[in-house]
Amino acid sequence: MTVPPLPTLSAADLRKRLATGALTAFDLACACIERIEMREPEIRAWAWFDPTYVLREAERLDTLRASGAPLGPLHGLPVGLKDIIDTAGIPTENGCPVDAGRVPEEDAAIVRRLREAGALIFGKTVTTELAFLHPNKTRNPRNPGHTPGGSSSGSAAAVADGMIPLAVGTQTGGSVIRPASFCGITGFKPSFGAIPRAGVCMQSHSLDTLGVFARDPEGAQLLAAVLMGGKGAETGGEAQHDARPRLAHIRLPGQERADQALTDAMDAFREALGPVVTDADLPSVFDEAATHRARINAAEMAHYYRRYIETGADRLGPKTRDAIREGMALPATEYIAALKVQAALTPALEPLFAEYDALLCPAALGPAPAGLGSTGDSIFNGLWTMAGTPAITLPLLATPNGLPMGVQLVGRAGEDARLLATARWVWRKMGATPR
Repeated sequence: MTVPPLPTLSAADLRKRLATGALTAFDLACACIERIEMREPEIRAWAWFDPTYVLREAERLDTLRASGAPLGPLHGLPVGLKDIIDTAGIPTENGCPVDAGRVPEEDAAIVRRLREAGALIFGKTVTTELAFLHPNKTRNPRNPGHTPGGSSSGSAAAVADGMIPLAVGTQTGGSVIRPASFCGITGFKPSFGAIPRAGVCMQSHSLDTLGVFARDPEGAQLLAAVLMGGKGAETGGEAQHDARPRLAHIRLPGQERADQALTDAMDAFREALGPVVTDADLPSVFDEAATHRARINAAEMAHYYRRYIETGADRLGPKTRDAIREGMALPATEYIAALKVQAALTPALEPLFAEYDALLCPAALGPAPAGLGSTGDSIFNGLWTMAGTPAITLPLLATPNGLPMGVQLVGRAGEDARLLATARWVWRKMGATPR
C-alpha cells in the first residue's frame, strides 16, 4: 500500500484513510519509521524509539480492526509522548541524567486514554531537563541552527518534520505554544486541569498543563478531545463552528521587545482578518503577572525537585540547579502574594470574554532565535498558563526569510471548544493548509 508523503497529511486525513481501510496502521507505521530513520540523525527528536515495538503494536491494531471490534477515535494514529509522561515498561527519564534508566511500572492517566482510543504510541520525545530551561539535543526542522523551543522540543520537532502527525507535551510557562510557534505547527494548551496529570513529572501543581501538537487545529482538537476524556474539546456544533467570531487584539507586557518582522506580520494579519478584530486593553493585573508566575514556578519546583539537589546536583544543568535553589530560598510571603495575583487573573478577563470570543496576540517575540543555548522567551505564554485559560497557536506568519511565527488565540477558562471553533474559523479564513 502506498502512503503519500507524510509531511503533506493531517491527522484528520490520516484518520479518514485508516477508518475506510485505505490505509493500515502497519503501513502508516512503516512510513513514519522510514521518515524517522531518514531525519532523526539531524533533528534528534526522540528520547526512546523502538521500531520493533511500534510495528508489533501496529499489527495488533490492524488485527483488532479485522476482528470487527469497536474502534476508538484515534485508532492507528501515531502519537509521540514527551519523556516526562510515564509509560509502563518503556523508559521515562525526564530528560535528566539523574533519572537515566528509569522505567515506570504503570502508564500515566493520559496514556491509558490514548491506548483506549486506539492510538499507536510511537515513542518518547525529547524534553529539556526536567521540563525546565536547560536545552537538550533536539534541533528545529525549519532551520537546525535555531532552537526548536522548549521544554516540549522533541514533540514539536517530530510533528513539524512529518515524523508523526500528533504528539503530547506539557506547559508550565510556554512549553507547548512556544515550540509550536518556532517549529511552524499548531500547539494547543487547554484550560488548566482539563487533562489529568497523574503519572506526569510534576514541576508546579499550580501551573503544569498538558497540551498537544498537530499540523492544524482540527488535529489538535482530535487529540485533545481524547486526552480530555471527551469533555470540553468538541466542536460545539456547526453553528458555533461556522459563526464569525469577535476577536480582541491585545498588546502584551513585553511586546516592546518583539522582533520587527513579527510586528509587521501581525499588522498585516490583522488587516487580512478585517472587521472581526478590534483593539482592546489587557487588565492591569497582568502587568506583573510574569514575575509572579516565575515565583510560583520556582517555589513549587523547589518542592518537587528538591531530591535532585540532594542526590544529584552535580549532574544537573546550571539553569535547573540554580532555579531549584532559588525556589528553596524564596520567602513564603512572596509565594503567597503570587498565588493571590494568580487568583485575580481569570476574573479580570471576564469583561473581555463577555464581548469577545477570543483574544488575539503573538505566540512568541518572533521566530526561533538562532543558536541552541536557549529555548527562547516565554513572556507571551506564561500569562495564559498562569491564568489557566486555553491557548492555541496557528502557523500563519513567517519572516521574510521563511522562518515560521505563530498567531496565538486565547479563550475563556473552561471554554476550550469555543476557542477551538474560533481557531478553525481563522484557519479557514486565512486559507491555511497543513504544512
